[in-house]
Amino acid sequence: MLPSSPKSTVSALFGAFGLGGLLTLAACSSTPQPKFQQELFETGASPYARNFNSSTTDSCEAARRALLSQGYLTTMPRTDTVDGTKNFQPTGDTHVVVEFHVVCTPGEEAADTSIVYVNAVQNGFALKKSDTSASVGLSVLGSLSLPIRSNNDAMVKVSSETIPSGKFYDRFFGLVDHYLQTVVRTQPVTSSSVETRLLPVPVQIQVETTTSAPAPALPDAIGQAAAAATLPASGVNVVTP
Repeated sequence: MLPSSPKSTVSALFGAFGLGGLLTLAACSSTPQPKFQQELFETGASPYARNFNSSTTDSCEAARRALLSQGYLTTMPRTDTVDGTKNFQPTGDTHVVVEFHVVCTPGEEAADTSIVYVNAVQNGFALKKSDTSASVGLSVLGSLSLPIRSNNDAMVKVSSETIPSGKFYDRFFGLVDHYLQTVVRTQPVTSSSVETRLLPVPVQIQVETTTSAPAPALPDAIGQAAAAATLPASGVNVVTP
Protein backbone atom coordinates (compact mmCIF):
# COMPACT_ATOMS: atom_id res chain seq x y z
CA MET A 1 0.00 0.00 0.00
CA LEU A 2 1.37 3.37 -1.06
CA PRO A 3 1.66 6.08 1.59
CA SER A 4 -0.57 9.10 1.06
CA SER A 5 1.02 12.36 0.10
CA PRO A 6 0.92 15.41 2.41
CA LYS A 7 -1.17 17.34 -0.13
CA SER A 8 -3.92 14.73 -0.17
CA THR A 9 -3.97 14.69 3.63
CA VAL A 10 -4.40 18.48 3.82
CA SER A 11 -7.14 18.38 1.18
CA ALA A 12 -8.97 15.72 3.13
CA LEU A 13 -8.76 17.79 6.31
CA PHE A 14 -10.06 20.92 4.58
CA GLY A 15 -12.87 18.91 3.03
CA ALA A 16 -13.89 17.53 6.41
CA PHE A 17 -13.87 20.98 8.00
CA GLY A 18 -15.83 22.44 5.10
CA LEU A 19 -18.46 19.73 5.31
CA GLY A 20 -18.78 20.27 9.05
CA GLY A 21 -19.20 24.02 8.55
CA LEU A 22 -21.92 23.50 5.96
CA LEU A 23 -23.78 21.14 8.26
CA THR A 24 -23.51 23.66 11.10
CA LEU A 25 -24.88 26.48 8.92
CA ALA A 26 -27.72 24.28 7.71
CA ALA A 27 -28.64 23.42 11.29
CA CYS A 28 -28.62 27.10 12.31
CA SER A 29 -30.66 28.18 9.32
CA SER A 30 -33.31 25.52 9.97
CA THR A 31 -33.94 26.76 13.53
CA PRO A 32 -37.29 28.63 13.47
CA GLN A 33 -37.34 32.15 14.83
CA PRO A 34 -39.75 33.07 17.61
CA LYS A 35 -43.00 34.65 16.52
CA PHE A 36 -42.31 37.97 18.22
CA GLN A 37 -39.12 38.36 16.19
CA GLN A 38 -41.15 38.12 12.97
CA GLU A 39 -43.15 41.28 13.73
CA LEU A 40 -42.64 43.77 10.91
CA PHE A 41 -44.42 46.87 12.30
CA GLU A 42 -45.09 48.18 8.81
CA THR A 43 -46.85 51.46 8.10
CA GLY A 44 -49.17 50.00 5.48
CA ALA A 45 -52.73 48.79 5.88
CA SER A 46 -53.20 46.72 9.01
CA PRO A 47 -55.37 43.59 8.94
CA TYR A 48 -56.40 44.37 12.51
CA ALA A 49 -57.89 47.82 11.70
CA ARG A 50 -60.64 49.16 9.46
CA ASN A 51 -61.92 52.65 8.62
CA PHE A 52 -65.63 53.45 8.91
CA ASN A 53 -67.69 56.51 8.00
CA SER A 54 -69.25 56.76 11.44
CA SER A 55 -68.48 58.16 14.86
CA THR A 56 -66.54 56.21 17.46
CA THR A 57 -69.69 55.70 19.53
CA ASP A 58 -71.64 54.25 16.59
CA SER A 59 -68.75 52.05 15.48
CA CYS A 60 -68.28 50.54 18.94
CA GLU A 61 -72.02 50.00 19.28
CA ALA A 62 -72.04 48.16 15.95
CA ALA A 63 -69.05 46.06 17.11
CA ARG A 64 -70.89 45.19 20.32
CA ARG A 65 -73.98 44.10 18.39
CA ALA A 66 -71.82 42.05 16.02
CA LEU A 67 -70.29 40.13 18.93
CA LEU A 68 -73.64 39.69 20.65
CA SER A 69 -75.14 38.23 17.48
CA GLN A 70 -72.47 35.50 17.51
CA GLY A 71 -72.96 34.46 21.14
CA TYR A 72 -70.17 36.47 22.80
CA LEU A 73 -70.54 37.85 26.31
CA THR A 74 -69.68 41.52 25.99
CA THR A 75 -68.65 44.22 28.42
CA MET A 76 -68.32 47.89 27.55
CA PRO A 77 -66.30 49.70 30.25
CA ARG A 78 -66.10 52.80 28.02
CA THR A 79 -67.96 54.08 24.98
CA ASP A 80 -64.89 53.48 22.78
CA THR A 81 -63.95 49.99 24.04
CA VAL A 82 -65.69 46.61 23.73
CA ASP A 83 -64.54 43.29 25.23
CA GLY A 84 -66.12 39.93 24.48
CA THR A 85 -65.56 36.29 25.42
CA LYS A 86 -66.88 33.00 24.08
CA ASN A 87 -66.23 29.44 25.32
CA PHE A 88 -65.65 26.37 23.15
CA GLN A 89 -65.10 22.73 24.12
CA PRO A 90 -63.75 20.70 21.19
CA THR A 91 -63.37 17.51 23.27
CA GLY A 92 -64.18 16.36 26.76
CA ASP A 93 -60.65 17.06 27.99
CA THR A 94 -59.96 20.37 26.20
CA HIS A 95 -61.45 23.83 26.56
CA VAL A 96 -60.92 26.96 24.43
CA VAL A 97 -61.77 30.57 25.33
CA VAL A 98 -61.71 33.28 22.65
CA GLU A 99 -61.31 36.84 23.94
CA PHE A 100 -62.16 39.81 21.71
CA HIS A 101 -60.76 43.30 22.30
CA VAL A 102 -62.15 46.20 20.24
CA VAL A 103 -60.99 49.83 20.45
CA CYS A 104 -62.59 52.68 18.45
CA THR A 105 -60.61 55.86 17.75
CA PRO A 106 -61.43 59.01 15.74
CA GLY A 107 -60.61 58.87 12.05
CA GLU A 108 -57.87 60.79 10.29
CA GLU A 109 -59.81 62.28 7.35
CA ALA A 110 -63.09 63.77 8.60
CA ALA A 111 -64.78 64.51 11.87
CA ASP A 112 -67.47 61.85 11.47
CA THR A 113 -65.12 58.91 10.76
CA SER A 114 -63.51 56.32 13.00
CA ILE A 115 -60.92 53.55 13.01
CA VAL A 116 -61.80 50.22 14.65
CA TYR A 117 -58.91 48.13 15.98
CA VAL A 118 -59.54 44.51 16.96
CA ASN A 119 -57.57 41.51 18.11
CA ALA A 120 -58.68 38.12 19.36
CA VAL A 121 -56.77 35.84 21.73
CA GLN A 122 -57.32 32.09 21.84
CA ASN A 123 -56.61 30.49 25.22
CA GLY A 124 -56.37 26.71 25.43
CA PHE A 125 -57.06 24.62 28.54
CA ALA A 126 -56.57 20.90 29.14
CA LEU A 127 -57.84 18.58 31.83
CA LYS A 128 -55.06 17.56 34.19
CA LYS A 129 -55.65 14.43 36.24
CA SER A 130 -53.65 13.83 39.40
CA ASP A 131 -53.97 10.94 41.83
CA THR A 132 -53.00 11.40 45.46
CA SER A 133 -52.66 8.58 47.94
CA ALA A 134 -52.28 8.53 51.69
CA SER A 135 -52.26 5.90 54.41
CA VAL A 136 -53.97 5.91 57.77
CA GLY A 137 -52.57 3.82 60.59
CA LEU A 138 -54.87 2.19 63.11
CA SER A 139 -53.16 1.78 66.47
CA VAL A 140 -55.87 -0.54 67.71
CA LEU A 141 -55.07 -3.12 65.07
CA GLY A 142 -51.34 -2.69 65.28
CA SER A 143 -49.35 -1.47 62.31
CA LEU A 144 -52.16 -1.91 59.82
CA SER A 145 -52.41 0.99 57.32
CA LEU A 146 -55.24 1.62 54.87
CA PRO A 147 -54.44 3.45 51.59
CA ILE A 148 -56.70 6.36 50.64
CA ARG A 149 -56.71 7.51 47.04
CA SER A 150 -58.31 10.67 45.62
CA ASN A 151 -58.50 12.19 42.16
CA ASN A 152 -58.03 15.93 41.69
CA ASP A 153 -59.01 16.94 38.15
CA ALA A 154 -58.52 20.57 37.08
CA MET A 155 -58.42 22.57 33.86
CA VAL A 156 -54.90 23.88 33.31
CA LYS A 157 -54.03 26.62 30.83
CA VAL A 158 -51.73 25.15 28.21
CA SER A 159 -51.68 27.76 25.41
CA SER A 160 -52.45 31.38 24.60
CA GLU A 161 -52.06 32.88 21.14
CA THR A 162 -53.39 35.85 19.18
CA ILE A 163 -55.49 34.66 16.27
CA PRO A 164 -53.53 35.53 13.10
CA SER A 165 -54.89 37.90 10.52
CA GLY A 166 -57.01 36.57 7.73
CA LYS A 167 -60.65 35.91 6.90
CA PHE A 168 -61.49 35.71 10.61
CA TYR A 169 -61.19 39.49 11.02
CA ASP A 170 -62.61 40.19 7.56
CA ARG A 171 -65.85 38.47 8.55
CA PHE A 172 -65.98 40.46 11.78
CA PHE A 173 -65.50 43.81 10.03
CA GLY A 174 -68.12 42.86 7.45
CA LEU A 175 -70.64 42.20 10.22
CA VAL A 176 -69.78 45.52 11.88
CA ASP A 177 -70.44 47.33 8.59
CA HIS A 178 -73.77 45.50 8.31
CA TYR A 179 -74.93 46.79 11.69
CA LEU A 180 -73.73 50.30 10.85
CA GLN A 181 -76.01 50.27 7.82
CA THR A 182 -79.07 48.92 9.65
CA VAL A 183 -78.87 50.56 13.09
CA VAL A 184 -80.01 54.15 13.52
CA ARG A 185 -77.01 56.33 14.27
CA THR A 186 -76.82 58.92 16.96
CA GLN A 187 -77.00 62.56 15.97
CA PRO A 188 -74.11 64.80 17.06
CA VAL A 189 -74.96 67.52 19.53
CA THR A 190 -74.57 71.02 18.12
CA SER A 191 -71.65 73.00 19.46
CA SER A 192 -73.39 76.39 19.21
CA SER A 193 -74.61 78.00 22.40
CA VAL A 194 -78.25 77.58 23.22
CA GLU A 195 -80.11 80.82 23.85
CA THR A 196 -82.80 80.88 26.48
CA ARG A 197 -85.64 83.38 26.60
CA LEU A 198 -88.30 83.95 29.18
CA LEU A 199 -91.81 83.44 27.99
CA PRO A 200 -94.18 86.41 28.41
CA VAL A 201 -96.42 86.32 31.43
CA PRO A 202 -99.89 85.28 30.33
CA VAL A 203 -102.48 88.07 30.71
CA GLN A 204 -105.47 87.12 32.74
CA ILE A 205 -108.63 88.30 31.01
CA GLN A 206 -111.45 89.11 33.41
CA VAL A 207 -114.92 88.97 31.91
CA GLU A 208 -117.38 91.21 33.78
CA THR A 209 -120.91 89.98 33.65
CA THR A 210 -123.50 92.84 33.85
CA THR A 211 -126.96 92.11 35.13
CA SER A 212 -129.60 93.40 32.76
CA ALA A 213 -132.31 95.65 34.18
CA PRO A 214 -135.71 94.08 34.37
CA ALA A 215 -137.88 94.96 31.45
CA PRO A 216 -140.79 97.28 32.26
CA ALA A 217 -144.02 95.53 32.74
CA LEU A 218 -146.29 95.96 29.80
CA PRO A 219 -149.74 97.35 30.66
CA ASP A 220 -152.47 94.85 30.60
CA ALA A 221 -154.61 96.18 27.79
CA ILE A 222 -157.32 93.66 28.38
CA GLY A 223 -157.51 94.45 32.06
CA GLN A 224 -157.65 98.17 31.43
CA ALA A 225 -160.43 97.72 28.88
CA ALA A 226 -162.44 95.64 31.31
CA ALA A 227 -162.04 98.25 34.05
CA ALA A 228 -163.17 101.00 31.73
CA ALA A 229 -166.23 99.03 30.79
CA THR A 230 -167.35 98.59 34.40
CA LEU A 231 -166.94 102.25 35.37
CA PRO A 232 -169.66 104.76 34.30
CA ALA A 233 -168.64 107.46 31.99
CA SER A 234 -168.34 110.91 33.45
CA GLY A 235 -171.38 113.15 32.80
CA VAL A 236 -173.68 110.31 31.80
CA ASN A 237 -176.75 109.58 33.92
CA VAL A 238 -177.65 106.03 34.19
CA VAL A 239 -181.45 105.53 34.59
CA THR A 240 -182.48 102.45 36.32
CA PRO A 241 -186.02 101.19 35.81
